[in-house]
Amino acid sequence: MVNITYDASGSIVWQDPDTGKIFVYNPGDIAWTLASTALVFIMIPGLGYFYSGLLRRKNALSMIYLSVMTIAVVSFQWFFWGFSLTFSDTGSAFIGDLRYFGLKGVLEKPSIGSARIPSIVFCIYQLMFAAITPMLAIGGFADRAHLGPLLAFVFAWSTLVYDPIACWTWNSNGWSFAHGSYDFAGGTPVHISSGSAALAISIYLGKRRGYGTEALAYKPHNTTFVVLGTVFLWFGWFGFNGGSALSANLRAAQASIVTNLAASVGGLTWMLWDYRIERKWSAVGFCSGAIAGLVAITPGSGFVGSPAAVLFGFMAGTICNFATQLKFVFGYDDSLDVFASHAIGGIVGNILTALFAQASVAGFDGFTVIPGGWLDRHWIQLAWHVADSCAGVSYSFTMTTIILWIMHYIPGLRIRVPEGVEIVGIDESDMGEFAYDYVAMEPELKGVSYVSSVVRRESDPESLMKERHSSASGSNH
Repeated sequence: MVNITYDASGSIVWQDPDTGKIFVYNPGDIAWTLASTALVFIMIPGLGYFYSGLLRRKNALSMIYLSVMTIAVVSFQWFFWGFSLTFSDTGSAFIGDLRYFGLKGVLEKPSIGSARIPSIVFCIYQLMFAAITPMLAIGGFADRAHLGPLLAFVFAWSTLVYDPIACWTWNSNGWSFAHGSYDFAGGTPVHISSGSAALAISIYLGKRRGYGTEALAYKPHNTTFVVLGTVFLWFGWFGFNGGSALSANLRAAQASIVTNLAASVGGLTWMLWDYRIERKWSAVGFCSGAIAGLVAITPGSGFVGSPAAVLFGFMAGTICNFATQLKFVFGYDDSLDVFASHAIGGIVGNILTALFAQASVAGFDGFTVIPGGWLDRHWIQLAWHVADSCAGVSYSFTMTTIILWIMHYIPGLRIRVPEGVEIVGIDESDMGEFAYDYVAMEPELKGVSYVSSVVRRESDPESLMKERHSSASGSNH
């Protein structure tokens, strides 16, 4: 029997039957955390639209599909054992145990994240973080991966990569948490882990057909989707960072304002760096910079003041912009620059958090006490953040590579598509559905087969432009 009552103000009162200790849950804190859950949820399809817009149209629908597929797979994994492996209050400094297998006992008890909310509220909120992280990594598969095996990959990756890193970062038993690393909303568990995984994925898959020689064919097919996805992500990030206070308080408000400020400065910085080369104002550049700013401010959002947020945005917009050139230097094909934006952005955020974290800002919630970072003359903080960042990069990269090669030798789970499928597109080969109706109608109107039409159009964009010009001239007559 659940021992729950309500006091005169409507707060939930629960008494621990073992210790007799009384816990009071404020409905406002619960409401804010649940609202933040919904905000983070909308980020996942938003990420799908962002990725989809950056790809060619023949792969546009597959990335949006993968965003909702990831939510479903991780929701089951989180219920099955993900939450227990990450947040059980027993287990090692690296991974939890199966105490809460199948969410057994996850309801009214105080959460391990905060005694101000019950564990069931904390569980659903953290599920959204667990779901968006593999979706970030999936950007590395863009244009050249079968969709079926990705169901297995998401389940395995969530279990073997995300859960341990989140455990050591946020679980009070975790080694990084115990040593006092500051990661308010997921610099290492979310961004460094997913970005490093995307690098491993890019290296495993190899380059796309024609990469480096067909520049026009690899331009974003729908910039509107990119902007729409950025809006969803930016909107949801208020719940991602602000909600991580797990309470409706001043710390949540501070996290929200620095989040918005870092995104704004990051977007402007990246766009200006691009302008110096092209002498054009790039919507894609602004959106990329805004995402980089959001990534960088994530670990420090509950620890730094507003002036520091300007530096977070500027440094992320600058460093992540230049980091996109790493793929040309080292010869890998990271189709959506996930490593440059998320792994590098997460490292930038971790380092800056160690430098600018303030005990006074963390104390805005009325109960958090920390020694602060370099701004508070706590010098050892930087060493812990460097160690945490290096551990996140190396563990995620190594484990992702192992998962990919194990799947490579299991019948039916090999991910890389053959060249013929890559030419036709993942939407046609693996889905038989398309992002736009007119793509499917086009062959009928022209009297040619769909496959030959797509192959010709995607491999020879110049010929397509001539055809369009010719059609336009004919219609004028």
